[in-house]
Amino acid sequence: MNKRIFKTGSIAAFALAVGISQPVMAQESAFFDPMDRIHPVWAENGMVSAQERLAAEIGRDILAKGGNAVDAGVAVAFALAVTLPRAGNIGGGGFMLIHDAKTGQTHAIDYREMAPQGASRDMFLNAAGDADSDRSLYSGAASGVPGTVAGMKLALENYGSMEWAEVIAPAIRLAEEGITVTPELADSIEAEREHLEKFRSTAAVFFKEGGEAYRPGDRLVQADLAKTLKKIAAEGPDGFYKGEVAEAIAKAVQEAGGVITPEDMAAYKPILREPVRGTYRSYEVVSMPPPSSGGVHLIQILNALEGYPIGALGQNSGETIHLMAEAMKLAYADRSEYLGDPDFVDVPVEALTSKDYAAEMRRKISADFATPSVMIKPAGLAPYESDQTTHFSVVDKDGNAVSNTYTINLNYGSGLVAAGTGVLMNNEMDDFSAKPGVPNAFGLVGGDANAIAPGKRPLSSMTPTMVLKDGKVWLVTGSPGGARIITTVLQVIMNMIDHGMNVAEASTAPRVHHQWLPDELRVEEGISIDTVRVLQAKGHAVALKEAMGSTQSIMRDPETGSVYGASDPRRPDAATVGY
Repeated sequence: MNKRIFKTGSIAAFALAVGISQPVMAQESAFFDPMDRIHPVWAENGMVSAQERLAAEIGRDILAKGGNAVDAGVAVAFALAVTLPRAGNIGGGGFMLIHDAKTGQTHAIDYREMAPQGASRDMFLNAAGDADSDRSLYSGAASGVPGTVAGMKLALENYGSMEWAEVIAPAIRLAEEGITVTPELADSIEAEREHLEKFRSTAAVFFKEGGEAYRPGDRLVQADLAKTLKKIAAEGPDGFYKGEVAEAIAKAVQEAGGVITPEDMAAYKPILREPVRGTYRSYEVVSMPPPSSGGVHLIQILNALEGYPIGALGQNSGETIHLMAEAMKLAYADRSEYLGDPDFVDVPVEALTSKDYAAEMRRKISADFATPSVMIKPAGLAPYESDQTTHFSVVDKDGNAVSNTYTINLNYGSGLVAAGTGVLMNNEMDDFSAKPGVPNAFGLVGGDANAIAPGKRPLSSMTPTMVLKDGKVWLVTGSPGGARIITTVLQVIMNMIDHGMNVAEASTAPRVHHQWLPDELRVEEGISIDTVRVLQAKGHAVALKEAMGSTQSIMRDPETGSVYGASDPRRPDAATVGY
């Protein structure tokens, strides 16, 4: 059996830390020697898994005080705005899935950013008619109207049990008293120095006097953000979407070349949507509907792969990866044509997620040869992202659950902090198709369905997901990763269902990704050289690249109620904590 040790500094460091000398990632078998198993975090009652430890512990403490999963989730979301500024936010937006154990219902909240009324289809095209990525990423025009504050209020009001001010209080304390700068935080700020120093208001937050960098162990105080959070705690969403905060945001955005107005801020509304649902080998999969493409294509790919004996073929075998890649290509081609904001375009969700359509996909897949992407076109159906997103999962003692993915798009969003507010603005307008057929920052190609329009929500790859067994939550998961979010979540689910991994093993295993264009099969370190050769022989252009995703996952035993969780080792500050 071939084995391959991960390189130091990637997943190897994690593997060595937990005592795994040679994780089995060979093409022949999915078998893990019992002595080599990676063990998840265990808790008897509730659990929080998040990309930053302080925020995770705040959520855990809310659960221990008697709060439910939604109370904890809202507290984590506000805390991450302080402790993980490159992705956690109140200046962005996202999606939340909520499972109510008492009723058995799962709800989806869309609090994605919206294009301001002054936005126009060609606003990011230059004089030559070409897409201008600097304007769509690093100017005031890059920002959509933020949705996080309104989304959290809707969640707490409808499904929580604690007071609004109570769940925001920990975030206010962290912003006011300061947080200890970790090596990860210091590195991320320094890596984005050029963009953060572009705006004086931003540099004043993330650098010391004279531009000196914060170093690990320093204390980062965010006084303006604390003041804004206090207004939100006292006045509800009106403290953010109306009055001085809204006016300051609009002023900052307009001075940086954008078009958000106080009226745009006041008009923002989150939306309750019906989740997308599918089944995979007797499990129910529930995920986010459009304007997220995540749930649709997760279920679409699972449906296609359900027709193959994936477990028998082996975890990360050449045959398994080939079939996964071919199904991924077909789904991402469909994404380019059919997915957009359902309030503006007719998205064929039922068609794309049907078992019949999956059978059609399988008829296009050869077991022996990779189909060149140039030969794949979106299917003939009826007419109708970012690395630095972050995800957290929560399960409480009663089996209620939250799966939440939110973002400001790229690291530190547009780089613009609205002066006096501490609010770091998103650059989500880049997730629209600035010009049909031209890739965005993640290489994703879009069409007319995702064209810019006033009041429209940009298409996303965010995939907050729950897997149910006999009507009860079994797995809560999600990830950042831009275009690779969908395939990252896919592989966690398949690793657990098809290959019998526990949640920690499923989170650690090497990942692969294909998004149709560019025509390359991206793999992480840890895929055996034998497997790579099998894939190349089938015609795949295999590209070894950096790690993908940062899953935060919780598995709940429906029989005992015990919870088992794991934070992805690909991000050093992540933590899973329970009580």
